Amino acid sequence: MEYHEAVNFLFDLRRFRMKPGTEAVRGLLDHLDDPHEDVAFVQVAGSNGKGSTSRMVASLLRESDLSVGLYTSPHLDSLRERVTVDGRQIPKRAVGEFVEQARPYLVDRAAAGEPLTFFETVTALALWQFGRADTDVAVLEVGMGGELDATSVVDPVAAAVTNVTLEHTDVLGDTVEEIAATKAAVAPSDSPLVTAATGAALATIHDRVEDVVRVGDADAAGAEEQAGTPDVRVTYHGHGGPTLEGRVTLEGDGWHVESPLALLGAHQAQNAGVAVVLARQVATRFGVELTEPMVVRGLRGAHWPGRFEVLSRDPLVVLDGAHNPGACEQVAAVLEAFDYDQLHLVFAAMHDKDHEGMAEALPSPDSVVTCRPNIDRAETSEILARVFEAHGVDDVTAGDTVASAVESARRRADPDDCVLVTGSLFCVGEARTTWTRRVVPKRVRDLDEAASTFAHASVPDERAHDARADAVHRVIETRVDRRQAAVLQREIVRVGGNCVVSGHENDGELVSVVVMGTLAQFSALVDALASVPYGLDDVRARVRRRLGLDTSSTASESATTYPWSDGTAVMGILNVTPDSFHDGGAYYDLDDAVERATAMVEAGADIVDVGGESTRPGAEPVPVAEEIDRIVPVVEAVASLDTLVSVDTRKAAVAEAALDAGADIINDVTGLDDPEMRFLVAERDVPVVVMHSIDAPVDPDNVVEYDDVVSDVIAELTEMVLRAEAAGIPRENVIVDPGIGFGKRAAESFELIDRVDEFHALGCPVLVGHSHKSMFGLVGRDADERGPATVAATALAADRGADIVRVHDVPENVAAVGVARATRGTDDRSA
Repeated sequence: MEYHEAVNFLFDLRRFRMKPGTEAVRGLLDHLDDPHEDVAFVQVAGSNGKGSTSRMVASLLRESDLSVGLYTSPHLDSLRERVTVDGRQIPKRAVGEFVEQARPYLVDRAAAGEPLTFFETVTALALWQFGRADTDVAVLEVGMGGELDATSVVDPVAAAVTNVTLEHTDVLGDTVEEIAATKAAVAPSDSPLVTAATGAALATIHDRVEDVVRVGDADAAGAEEQAGTPDVRVTYHGHGGPTLEGRVTLEGDGWHVESPLALLGAHQAQNAGVAVVLARQVATRFGVELTEPMVVRGLRGAHWPGRFEVLSRDPLVVLDGAHNPGACEQVAAVLEAFDYDQLHLVFAAMHDKDHEGMAEALPSPDSVVTCRPNIDRAETSEILARVFEAHGVDDVTAGDTVASAVESARRRADPDDCVLVTGSLFCVGEARTTWTRRVVPKRVRDLDEAASTFAHASVPDERAHDARADAVHRVIETRVDRRQAAVLQREIVRVGGNCVVSGHENDGELVSVVVMGTLAQFSALVDALASVPYGLDDVRARVRRRLGLDTSSTASESATTYPWSDGTAVMGILNVTPDSFHDGGAYYDLDDAVERATAMVEAGADIVDVGGESTRPGAEPVPVAEEIDRIVPVVEAVASLDTLVSVDTRKAAVAEAALDAGADIINDVTGLDDPEMRFLVAERDVPVVVMHSIDAPVDPDNVVEYDDVVSDVIAELTEMVLRAEAAGIPRENVIVDPGIGFGKRAAESFELIDRVDEFHALGCPVLVGHSHKSMFGLVGRDADERGPATVAATALAADRGADIVRVHDVPENVAAVGVARATRGTDDRSA
């Protein structure tokens, strides 16, 4: 079954009304032979913060080398976000396989008048995937309540209730006590229930559950003292400096952690306390370590899109999916710590929410633009506008789409102002596409490549067949909502082009569009989009940039010109290690290393990349001090040559020492996973290579499943680049590396080279590192025979648009780049 057919079927289940209970899910899992029985589960319930807490628990447990599943809702862009294993979304083919297996049962139940709901079925999908992927433990965010929620089909080994407020009173009860009682039912049979609840909710939980671990503010006073001292004490120290990280101290019985926190706010500090207790319970059950450094890495790495997510600083732009008064109060509290002049609010909410309570809880805005996400449950922008007018806001606009509202607010805002987008995760999901949308040029040389492009975009076969001949020219792919897709399709067809749309028949997630035409037709399209509705200004601008239609450049040129600015640059590899996979030990001596670097520069290397730690399979970690001792003398010597010096390291302390010694570029194989590395690069304002890697060192046994390796890697690099920008690294300083050989099969590595130009959708230079790698075994080359194959791949990569090639054999690969340039008539060095 094709992916679009599967998601159409799943989203169609949204027409069935919610019904409490686990019997329906249990029946479906029984039909699927109970695939989840060997997985341990953690359940996280609560009125607010259960998604953030779940994310933190998963991040912490992954530090213990467990395979970890995570099930959350709702999604921001794609259904697949709801189900992840070790940070990777469920593959499209797995969604299709599940629906194929489950559909006969689901149809039978619907025919019998007992249909399963969308949430029940997707919960079963998650449990099925966790079993299929052999995960050790999976973290489940409870949908609503606890006792009768679909996730309660499992018997958790650990569970939590983050907090309790009045919510869903038509289902859960009219009082905090009633709601707390149903949430407390997630308590495991043989572990304490963890909670940060207070007041009447806490009292109810204690009445219902014998063994409770209470997480609370270390400085709690007044009425809360009646509940006694919390078992785990939380102190939030706020946030400061350019890092946009919070700081938290957690103290329990016999343990103490001080850590930066990726998620901002005192409420997230409480969530962190709950998450750490849950993770410690699971680690104890599995007999694995969860040391203080692991906890710090886990909390720092627990990024959660759309939860007080800062996407711009000038002006400050914040996205937060707060959807009830309590969550809005938390947003207001965090925002208080930021300095800004005026607040411009973009607000949308579902029709069943407490709009007046939310407006009251948010900080007083200077202007409001209300909008309506593309979902039936959304309240109209006119009604929401009236709410803010009633609260005394003078400048209120009832807008239409989320994208238009965000653009309007950003136009109003001065650099020292703040734009806050909130009220619903559906609103935040649509707003976030302003920063995450990618317009990807597609190189289509023949009908077979056209068919492959359509297949990756989930275009039905009948549409794809008729459109193939139109695709062999200029083709782009992007994701928009269905209304925007209809406008794009109409306008490009009007000027003689074509547009095909993925087979989604509802508004459950964004749809893919593949737009085809000549450059003249695209130019006419972007002109037409200037006067159409539904917030397509961002799409219009990106199409102009990606296809080179904007001849009047308004962007200021970079003050620094790099070797890759006008063609493919060659980066020579200089490993000062005893164990690198190709030349380990050859240049371990300082004199040998300097002699090798000098020869590279004389042969035409634009950059010399110095590495002091191997990433080959089985490589032993190198202590920081030893790595510094290896590379700093080499960097100091090479810095005097006529070349840029790059340092290949994943340690911030090593990078800092190398920059002090004269290095110009940092090359991080972990994709800036370490926040300290991000902050160092931002502070020093130097170029950085951000690589997509699954493991470093490489784990040859870790086989990753991709739907489309290029699209999947671009999607993951998008988040890495956003994280770099959030740390203060300008996008023009980021070089992206698809990570050939790192968690990719040989055929996938070749496909990355073949489609390398698609990575320019990220707006960054692209580095290809393929030299002497095992991928060349696919063409019959053993380890000592890969030099010629590397040179051939270099020529292809340069022809496909690579900005930098990273190689061992500089003279041969400089020649290959020259040949590629000459075939395009761009080699200005030829006579």
